[in-house]
Amino acid sequence: MIYTTTLLSSRGGLIGSLINKVRQVVAKDWPPSAPYRANDTDHRPLPLTPPRPLAAASISNSPAGQSKTLEEQVGLPPRPKKPLTPYFRFMREQRPKLVASNPKITTIEVVRQLSREWSDADAQLKLRLQADYKKDQQIYMEERTKYDATLTDEQRAEIKQLKQDIVDAKERRQLRKRVKELGRPKKPASAFLRFIVSERTNTPQAAKQTYREWHQKTTAKWTRLSDSEKEVYMQEARKEMELYRKAITVWEEKMIRLGHIDVVRHGNLIDPPEPKPRKSQAAKEK
Repeated sequence: MIYTTTLLSSRGGLIGSLINKVRQVVAKDWPPSAPYRANDTDHRPLPLTPPRPLAAASISNSPAGQSKTLEEQVGLPPRPKKPLTPYFRFMREQRPKLVASNPKITTIEVVRQLSREWSDADAQLKLRLQADYKKDQQIYMEERTKYDATLTDEQRAEIKQLKQDIVDAKERRQLRKRVKELGRPKKPASAFLRFIVSERTNTPQAAKQTYREWHQKTTAKWTRLSDSEKEVYMQEARKEMELYRKAITVWEEKMIRLGHIDVVRHGNLIDPPEPKPRKSQAAKEK
């Protein structure tokens, strides 16, 4: 069965992920197997690499080579990468030609155009790409099996924990975004932060002074203030904090009525969810 990918979905997440993957594929795997030149007058030799399985690229937004894999974070060599699927092999071959014929084309238009071309592509071409994919997939499975056999139980546990940390961080980001979209009242600034803001106007940063130096100097100034001098900022902070408490109570009651329990502070729920165990506690239980 020929592998196909639907790109013209109305969901922006799918298009965005595929666009990022396209960028990584182009960056990692140029030139294509049949060298192509946008300019026939350019006779410089194209850089060619030894044959190897085409590795599927990460869909991360971070530039290739800057972020470490989970295995590298625990001191291991990077694991073998999955080979490119037939569609992305097709894209790798056809994209340079499409961009050369239309240099101003956007990445999303490249994806859409190649998706249409892939749907109408010759069956023999798809079979060839599928055969190449299966061949590299077999190589990948053998390399991955050998790689996994070298991992210790401690390394596996550490990699598993790193994966969970990534999931937890993503959930926190999504929750912060959700809370913002639902219009949660913002917590007011503390007395110290109010002092910092006022000092930005009263005693601005000097031309040859770094922000770190200015902040350290301002913090030292705050510690030297008398209680009466600090009280001005404390009163403002207390007044706004009281307004915030009333606003957040009204907002959370509204969220409970609307069914958005996940954005309400657990202390205000009759039946709060079970807290996640900390790493240290989980390790002791094991």
